[in-house]
Amino acid sequence: MTVTVERGARAVGKRPGAGPRRPRTRESYALFLLPGTLAFLAVVGVPFLMNTGVSFTDWQGVGSPSWSGLANYRALMDDSEFWASFRHSLFMVLAMAAVPTVIGLVLAAALFDFVGKHFGPRWAAVLRACFYLPQVLPIAVAGIVWSWILAPENGSLNALLRAVGLGSWQQDWLGDPDIALYSVMGVMVWVQIGFPLVVFMAGLQRVDPQLYEAAELDGAGWWRRFWHVTLPQIRPETYVVLTWCTIAALKVFGAVYVLTKGGPGGATNVPSYFSFATFFEKTQVGYGAAISTVLTVIILAVSLIGLKLQTRAEDAEEGIRA
Repeated sequence: MTVTVERGARAVGKRPGAGPRRPRTRESYALFLLPGTLAFLAVVGVPFLMNTGVSFTDWQGVGSPSWSGLANYRALMDDSEFWASFRHSLFMVLAMAAVPTVIGLVLAAALFDFVGKHFGPRWAAVLRACFYLPQVLPIAVAGIVWSWILAPENGSLNALLRAVGLGSWQQDWLGDPDIALYSVMGVMVWVQIGFPLVVFMAGLQRVDPQLYEAAELDGAGWWRRFWHVTLPQIRPETYVVLTWCTIAALKVFGAVYVLTKGGPGGATNVPSYFSFATFFEKTQVGYGAAISTVLTVIILAVSLIGLKLQTRAEDAEEGIRA
C-alpha cells in the first residue's frame, strides 16, 4: 500500500506525505498589478515628474529651458489671477460636489422608497437612467447645447422667459461677469447629479430592510427613517461621492473651455483652464507647469483625505455589525 502511494505521488510530481502546495500569493498579486503599474507610470507618473521638472524652469516651449528654481512658485503666490481661479474652484466644488450630493441623495431615496415600491423597480430604473444621461454625454456636446440655451439673443431660456411674461429677467447668461460663473455652476449641477444618484441607489440596496421595519414599528416617519437609518448606513458611499465629485470640480476644464473660455474677464477662470491658457496661449510653459503641479498636489491631498474618511466609515460600520 505504501509503495502504491509513493508511486502515485511521484506520478503527480509530489513528495510522499507532502500536502497540497500553497499558492504564492504575493508573487501572484504582483503579476496582476504589474501591467497596471507600468501603465500608471507611463501615463501618469513619468509625465507628472517631467511636468514638475519643467515647473522649475523658464521656458517658452522652444529652445532649451533655463533653470529658474522656485521663481515660478514665488510668482504664483503674488498672482491675483491664480488666487481668483482657486476661489472660482470653490464655487465649482459647491456646484459639482455639495449640491449634487444632496440632490442625488434625496432623489435616490425618493426613487428607492416611493417610485420603486409604488410603481415598480422598472420605472425607478428608467428615471435613474434619465438622470444619469448627462454623465455619459460628451462634455463638448453638452456645453454646445447649453451655450445655445443660454445665448443672449435667441437662446431658449430667454425665449421662454419672454413667452411667460418675464422678459425683464432676460440676461446675457454667459457674457455678464456678474452671473457667468453662476450660469456655469448651474450647468455643472445638471451634469453631475447622475453620479451621486446611481451610487446612492446602489448603497440603498444593501441596507437591511429590517432596520426600516423596526423604525416604522416604532412610529418613525419617512424623514426620521431617512435621517437615522439611511444616512448612517450609506456613509461610505457618501464619502466616495464627495471625494470623486470634489476631484472632478477641482480639475474641471471641458465645460469652462466650451462655454466661456474662462471669461468674460476671467470671471469663470479655474486653475485647469488657467494652466492651459498660460501653457499654450501665453507660451509660459514653466509657469503653466507650476500651476498644474500645485493643482495636482491639492487633488492628491483631497484624495488621501477622502480615502481616509471612507476607510474610517467602513471600519466603524463593520464594528457596529460585529
